[in-house]
Amino acid sequence: GSLRNFRGARTLPKGSDCLEVACDLLVPAALENQIHRGNMKKIRTRVLAEAANGPTTPDAEAHLLSKGVLVLPDLFLNAGGVTVSYFEWGKNLHHMRFGRLEERLDSHRTELLLKSTEDLAGQRFPAAVRDALVRGASERDLVNSGLEETMITAFGEILDVKRRRRKVQDLRTAAYIVAIDKIAKTYLELGIFP
Repeated sequence: GSLRNFRGARTLPKGSDCLEVACDLLVPAALENQIHRGNMKKIRTRVLAEAANGPTTPDAEAHLLSKGVLVLPDLFLNAGGVTVSYFEWGKNLHHMRFGRLEERLDSHRTELLLKSTEDLAGQRFPAAVRDALVRGASERDLVNSGLEETMITAFGEILDVKRRRRKVQDLRTAAYIVAIDKIAKTYLELGIFP
């Protein structure tokens, strides 16, 4: 579809002009270097969420940070796709879909819990609620749950580095520190370095 002719919408002279519309959240999601020295002063957002690879030049990022804009770096924000690919790779290595081992156990356990609760309450759960609870999590639910946990944990690690290290002023630098620390730890554990 399109937003053209949407009530209250206005047509912009160029597609790139959408970056300069006042907003709470700006998500450059297609091209690198979309936000640069030439347009950085026209960007009017509170949060810049970099869904593209490298959409913001270093000069533009420094300017936005000085204005108090929260920049969620591509290094973090794009990790979701890579994370889900990793889950899929692990699943394929083991030739087993997610949830297969515990699916029946969870279903039986939930059924027992529901029946006990219904017996104590003297009421039955609506059929749709009961079915949804007994059916349990789908493979998609499990992947989304794993992705959510991974991203929340990663953001917590990044934020923790930013808060603990006085010289770290932005989330991009903090994300790089977290990533490099993880690589170094892996190298040490494998005996590759030093």
